[in-house]
Amino acid sequence: MTPASPRRNRVPRGVALALAAASAALFASGCQTLETYMPVVQQLGVYKIDINQGNYLSQDMVDRLKVGMTRPQVRATLGTPLVTSAFRDSRWDYVYEYSRQGKVREHWQFTVYFSEEKLARWEGDEMPPSVVELNRSAGDKAIKPEPSADDKGFFGRFLDWLKKS
Repeated sequence: MTPASPRRNRVPRGVALALAAASAALFASGCQTLETYMPVVQQLGVYKIDINQGNYLSQDMVDRLKVGMTRPQVRATLGTPLVTSAFRDSRWDYVYEYSRQGKVREHWQFTVYFSEEKLARWEGDEMPPSVVELNRSAGDKAIKPEPSADDKGFFGRFLDWLKKS
């Protein structure tokens, strides 16, 4: 007589598949959280330099433009355009792009149009404030920082999460 082999408690196949799918979904949803709160983990392998390309224009530079300015005056105000076309001589394009860690963080386009060698009009994205204004506002914030009512910090968000659960 052979000893009876102990019967193992097996999880039904449907339950095992549901657990596997739930685990995969949980781990996949964690990828975005990991990228958001721990971006350093993704940077361990490859170093990517920060890249500034094009013409950095500020709002005070754009404010100095006036209809009727000559091409040299516009070039002195905004700098040399990034794109000039031989087929569209009456248009200059200024493009700026900033990439950090391989991702585009800022992208601005600005176009000036000439008619009879004089500035006729301009259009484009809203330009950032001037460097002087940025430094002034950064100095004001450093002197008297204002706590944000929206930012509860890690523990505040954790407590909110516990209350929702």
